[in-house]
Amino acid sequence: MLSILVYILAFLLYVLVGWHFWRTRWKNQPISHMSGMNATMIAKWEHLAMLAPLILHSYILYQSIFIDAGLSFGVGNAISSIVWLTALIYWFSGFFSQLKELQNLIAPIAIVAAIAVLLPLMLPSLRPLENTELPAFKAHLLVALLAYSLLTIAALHAILMTIVEYRLHHPTLSPVLMNLPPLLVMEKILFRIIWSGFMLLTLTLLSGIIFSQELFGQSVTFSHKTLFGFISWGVFAALLIGRQFYGWRGRTAIRWTLTGFTILLLAYIGSKFVLEIILDR
Repeated sequence: MLSILVYILAFLLYVLVGWHFWRTRWKNQPISHMSGMNATMIAKWEHLAMLAPLILHSYILYQSIFIDAGLSFGVGNAISSIVWLTALIYWFSGFFSQLKELQNLIAPIAIVAAIAVLLPLMLPSLRPLENTELPAFKAHLLVALLAYSLLTIAALHAILMTIVEYRLHHPTLSPVLMNLPPLLVMEKILFRIIWSGFMLLTLTLLSGIIFSQELFGQSVTFSHKTLFGFISWGVFAALLIGRQFYGWRGRTAIRWTLTGFTILLLAYIGSKFVLEIILDR
């Protein structure tokens, strides 16, 4: 069994990174007063610091998901995996200069990841998944996790845009928000993320159809997960069409993004939570 010390260490490292970024970015930003090589080196070390809890988190997920010949993928492992991938993708964005300002938001992401890393311990899987040896299932699971992660980032980005827009009309604007890109730039980034997430969500639904055909002999089996998955896909498709042909932006785009993400959460995480935690099935 995975030692509880590994969970605690990963949790503490996430909290430490989150605390550091909150203290230096959200509170008083001492790094912004440095110049030249010092600020650059500190920023690089800060970026590398997030890698340590990410590696430990990946080890925890590997040990808790891959058990014997099957996959243990209950609600705890599912949420933890999505948060880990979200944090990993966000960490990789730090290598791109046009996205470096968004690294100030590592603080809230690290705190969420600190909670998520403990979920496999607090919400262990009741039973391993069936038919995990099928290639269609493996492809479906991988693409689904990536889609969830990218659309999670899109939802967080939409919430951030809402906060920035609100605070722009008030004199007490947090320094960390002042250092973010302009709203129009953030909006372009948002739709790039949504497009990537939408394509992966499309592949998720298609791979699910193939998996269902291999396993059950029919393309689609009706369930709450399937229903909400297709509804979410429709919401994001409508948003992208509205953006392309009607110029949807601002609050309209944010509302559609958050609606699509909420429905997507109900599609898989919500259904697994009800079945495993509430109904104990």
